[in-house]
Amino acid sequence: MIGFPDIVEEPDEPAFHADWEAHVLALNAALIRRGVYNLDEFRDAIERMPPASYLSASYYEKWFTAITTLLAEKGVATPEELAGA
Repeated sequence: MIGFPDIVEEPDEPAFHADWEAHVLALNAALIRRGVYNLDEFRDAIERMPPASYLSASYYEKWFTAITTLLAEKGVATPEELAGA
């Protein structure tokens, strides 16, 4: 993309930079396996993020946003529950 810096690859980059990222990966896999949503819905939820949020979010932040969006849309949890209220 024009105006964005080059992607810098880390030679020995770990699979996860923080424990919560691994939890998001596992949570997404479990929710898809249980049929709460499918992979196409998950991808669509990421693509529906507001552009500024999408561009400023890390890989797993996008995943977490998609998961919480879908849980609310599917009626699995309320936005208040997802916010920890």
